[in-house]
Amino acid sequence: MKILTSLTCAALVGAMLLAGCREAEVPAEAAQPKLVGNQFQFPTKHPHLAQFGLVAAAPARAISVDLPARIVWNEDRTQRIYPAFAGRVSRIAVDLGQPVKPGAVLAQLASPDFGAAQADAAKAHADASLSQKALARQRELFDAGIIARKDLDQAEADAARSQAEVQRAAARTRLYGGGVSVNQALALTAGIAGTVVERNLTPGQELRPEQMGPGVPPLFVISDPTTLWVMIDARESEADTLRPGATFELSVPALPNQKFEGKVTAAADYIDPATRTIKVRGVIANPDRKLKAEMLATARVERSVGSGVLVPAQAVSLRGAKHFVMVQVQPGAFEPREVVLGWQGPKEVLVKQGLEAGELVVGENVLLLARQYRTAQETAKPASAP
Repeated sequence: MKILTSLTCAALVGAMLLAGCREAEVPAEAAQPKLVGNQFQFPTKHPHLAQFGLVAAAPARAISVDLPARIVWNEDRTQRIYPAFAGRVSRIAVDLGQPVKPGAVLAQLASPDFGAAQADAAKAHADASLSQKALARQRELFDAGIIARKDLDQAEADAARSQAEVQRAAARTRLYGGGVSVNQALALTAGIAGTVVERNLTPGQELRPEQMGPGVPPLFVISDPTTLWVMIDARESEADTLRPGATFELSVPALPNQKFEGKVTAAADYIDPATRTIKVRGVIANPDRKLKAEMLATARVERSVGSGVLVPAQAVSLRGAKHFVMVQVQPGAFEPREVVLGWQGPKEVLVKQGLEAGELVVGENVLLLARQYRTAQETAKPASAP
């Protein structure tokens, strides 16, 4: 009996507390936001207010623009070596990473074709010697009155032609390091000072010049790794910013927290139809050789966007052909504002008209607020109809 009495008392106390709580609840209608004129007003401490990240419109400033880039060899300090004659690799004198000077032998080929060029040079020397002797005899005979003038002229012409052939044949073999002797030894030599950054041949490999077409790697690549080129894909809007002489900041994922400064040296005068970008070339110093060719990087440039105010890109919504932002006109009260954009970036946009510096705009959950605003408008239409 005592137990039942205790349970009954507990039930009565619970019922009284529940009734008190219901009386203290705020009616659901009073807690909902409402449309007053053009303003959408929320009650104080409404849970949705914490979801709208407010951002103050900031005066326009120079902004940072990130562009995709790729690091390549500096072609002004790079030489790619291909074979001029067919042959077989008989010796390789250098390896990757080895510094070389102009004229240094990189590899040697046993080349019958080059031997034929050497033989042509030796034959030209022999013919020139013979023609000079014949010319000397003709002059003696002419001085003695034995031959006519035309015979002497013919001998002089033959001697001049043979001498020209000597110069041609000697220049051809000299260009590829050949001497007077016929040894068929074709030396591949460096034409510039630098470092061997690429080697694509093996001992005994058969080489033919006709096989060295587009897409075939060269036998050697010599370059100066202490200075590199940066190929930047710039948008059309950055064409005026990335002019020759402009500076940029380069960062690579493989070297976090490290920045490198470069300078634009050239920019294309056309837009790539496939990527709709402008090819821009820059140069960057690499004294420590931390940067490597074919690294992917990001080039950051500072760009002036003109007058106006900057707001987050996600704060702007598009309705038809017009842009709008939700502005907080007073605490908890918002209104849509049509704006005119001057520049649009992936993170920020420039508002030229419709917004003043310091005004607070909704930067998060803008679509949620816009949907609630439109719902309130649609609900208010029948009530306002006569």
